[in-house]
Amino acid sequence: MTRHTVELTEDALFDLDDIADYTGTHDSPERAEHVARGIEKACESLALFPNRGAYPRELLELGFRQFREVHFKPYRVIYRVYERKVVVFLIADGRRDMQRLLTSRVLGA
Repeated sequence: MTRHTVELTEDALFDLDDIADYTGTHDSPERAEHVARGIEKACESLALFPNRGAYPRELLELGFRQFREVHFKPYRVIYRVYERKVVVFLIADGRRDMQRLLTSRVLGA
């Protein structure tokens, strides 16, 4: 089985830090650690099974099939698979306005 490298963009790293900071402030440091670790594990799992994620519904509606997603509920990890590399572009709470967020962040509109 071929192993891919997993890379988080600067924006995705910021997303992860922001989620952990918010959770630590509004819940507890332990919960923040649990959430951050869960998201990191979801990202790391893409090294072995990068194509297992579903296509984000919001992007499919626009005709884009280059991106996939995995979840650590309620968080969505949006990524793209290249040759032997997986690039994570966005980590966000799925309860947000994902259409707008995906359009601006992933499609650059």
